[in-house]
Amino acid sequence: MTEIDVSVVMPCLNEEKGIRICIDKIARVFAAHGVSGEIIVADNGSTDRSRQIAQAAGARVVEEPVPGYGSAYLRGLSEARGKYIIIADSDNTYDFNDIPRFLDALRAGRDFVMGSRFKGTIHKGAMPWAHRYIGNPILSWMTRMFFHTRLSDIHCGMRAFTRQAYQKMKLHTLGMEFATEMVVSAITNQLDIHEIPINYYPRQGESKLKSFSDAWRHIRFMLIYCPVWLYLIPGLIGFFAGMALLFILLKGPVLFLGHYWDVHLVVLSSLISIVSYQLVHMGLYAHTFAVGQGLLRQDRIIQLLQRHFNLEKWLLIGFVFFAAGIAINLLIFWEWFTQNFGPLYRIRESVLAMTLLVIGLQTMFSSFFLSLLFLKKRESANGKNTDH
Repeated sequence: MTEIDVSVVMPCLNEEKGIRICIDKIARVFAAHGVSGEIIVADNGSTDRSRQIAQAAGARVVEEPVPGYGSAYLRGLSEARGKYIIIADSDNTYDFNDIPRFLDALRAGRDFVMGSRFKGTIHKGAMPWAHRYIGNPILSWMTRMFFHTRLSDIHCGMRAFTRQAYQKMKLHTLGMEFATEMVVSAITNQLDIHEIPINYYPRQGESKLKSFSDAWRHIRFMLIYCPVWLYLIPGLIGFFAGMALLFILLKGPVLFLGHYWDVHLVVLSSLISIVSYQLVHMGLYAHTFAVGQGLLRQDRIIQLLQRHFNLEKWLLIGFVFFAAGIAINLLIFWEWFTQNFGPLYRIRESVLAMTLLVIGLQTMFSSFFLSLLFLKKRESANGKNTDH
């Protein structure tokens, strides 16, 4: 069997207008540069003549019945035999004459090479205004902020990577979020990522993109894989803001914006504090679990937890909060007792005490759960797993 150096994988769903053009371009590039390559078309249920056209043009067609952008790619990539793999859409939006530039970067030692339409040229009619100036920039900005990358075009469909890099990424999503998963996984696995400017052309045939639902799939994936922004940051902001309001209102009503803010805001502040504190703990659970499963790489948060987290210490901290809540309630009860159980107005203090009680209990029970998440397995001498 001839050794394959480069595999080009393209997903396909009713692309009879563009598939032949793409395959012919790839074949010419292979011939012109002496590349030993293969062209794989992963058909995702086409009802037109896409499969027949691709086979006649010399591509190897594999079928994936499960619908989805990721499904098609996972099927096609599982068939790839090349040392280097290049992926791109089969609608003629990308210029396959750029293949040598991608290969040069891989052969120079890069693991993962991304095209950038925004650093290159987006030709007239190639990308809708909303996608060009709103959707793609926002999603790319979110990825840069969440996952600390400088990539300019997160959703560019033309990419290249080594076989070893693909095996490290362990991709599994089935929909459009596959594009985001690939980037996030490349970052998480600390692959050597490089970006090159490319041209983007108007597509041949009808677009399959669903702007809002596909955008949501990308956002949902990023939030699931970034507990810091989903849980920790909103939780910390809400907790400190809620507790600050509680203590500000402890002395009595506060005049603000021409109105007095009183007991109702006290109750709301307590609710914000408790819910936000729970968000913080959920973030710690999710982040610790994700790092333990290899979904996220170890970062400063986990290093900080490993350095300072101690079950007994955090049980003590939780008990202090709980005891403070009990103490406030006892003081309120004592005042009521000394007034012969007469009328009493200590709503602010009661709400603060309740808040501290809940926070204390949450801290104590969460400490046990975090301890469980930090447990590690080691191989004993007899080959069985033991905890430590």
